[in-house]
Amino acid sequence: MDIHTDSYKIAALSERDEAVEIIRNAEAALAELTGNPTVTLIAYEKSTGGHT
Repeated sequence: MDIHTDSYKIAALSERDEAVEIIRNAEAALAELTGNPTVTLIAYEKSTGGHT
């Protein structure tokens, strides 16, 4: 996958254990619903100075 955007960047969640756990739980729930065991969610945050 190749995603290009100037408006957003991947959110740094390494020190946000609760946020990471929520995303993991959502991935597991989506994997169960879709039957696809390789669901991956990506968290983005708005970049400063980015273009829309």
